[in-house]
Amino acid sequence: MREAISAFSEFVRQAKGFSVNTLAAYRNDLNPFVDFLESRDGNAAADHGTIVSFMSHLREREYAASTIARRMAAVKSFFHYLQEQGAISDDPTRALRTPKVGKYVPKSISKEEIDLLLQQPKCSNAMGMRDRAMLELIYATGMRVTELVSLDVSDIDFASSEATCFGRGARKRIIPASRSSMAALEMYVHKGRPHLLRSSAPTEALFLNHHGVRLTRQCFWLIIKGYAEKAGIESAITPHVLRHSFATHRLRDGQDLKSVQELLGHASISTTQIYAEAVR
Repeated sequence: MREAISAFSEFVRQAKGFSVNTLAAYRNDLNPFVDFLESRDGNAAADHGTIVSFMSHLREREYAASTIARRMAAVKSFFHYLQEQGAISDDPTRALRTPKVGKYVPKSISKEEIDLLLQQPKCSNAMGMRDRAMLELIYATGMRVTELVSLDVSDIDFASSEATCFGRGARKRIIPASRSSMAALEMYVHKGRPHLLRSSAPTEALFLNHHGVRLTRQCFWLIIKGYAEKAGIESAITPHVLRHSFATHRLRDGQDLKSVQELLGHASISTTQIYAEAVR
């Protein structure tokens, strides 16, 4: 696939006279698609369904609508080229519409719904303690779900009530956590996590599944979905909705935009600006 991208770049350079910067932009938009394919065990077919999944993948990671539209335009051009060259018989992007670039309004839920959700896990067993700690922490810090499940025990500083995580581009940030989230974490670490540990699979991972290994982001999505249904919350709730709710609630409570940007780990304050527009 990467060789085909190189051939495509050379083709558009000669046929359309694109500049070096434009060609680099094409490659930068196509390479994440190849990375996505390879991340799916390297066996994913580049069909319509996989391309739709790639678009969802970009949305889940909170890429701007303009970025998603640009990347999909590059993918469509690439597959059109492959079909013209006879490398593929059918263009899987033919029926795919490039997403419109409009004003994105992040979805959030109310503080009352947050409280209702946090009440659902019962701390009578290790799984309940874990789930309560995860829900408390993701809402208290605004972490991305990947950052949350990537935490190690050593990333939590109980003395200072802070969590250290690594965001995009391996950018490190230290986030203050609420008293309730730290209390839930302390209960889980001391009373719940030891029951999930397995001698056959020693790990430093903070949040473990029933096999004693690091919980996946997919599992956490299912956990949230289950508790939301149990709580009778009609709004669709995902880890991103909790992150959006964190940002929206902080701004409504009077926290300044720059501080929220730093907490969320946004490289540009323009990304955080969408939350300010949402609370007006």
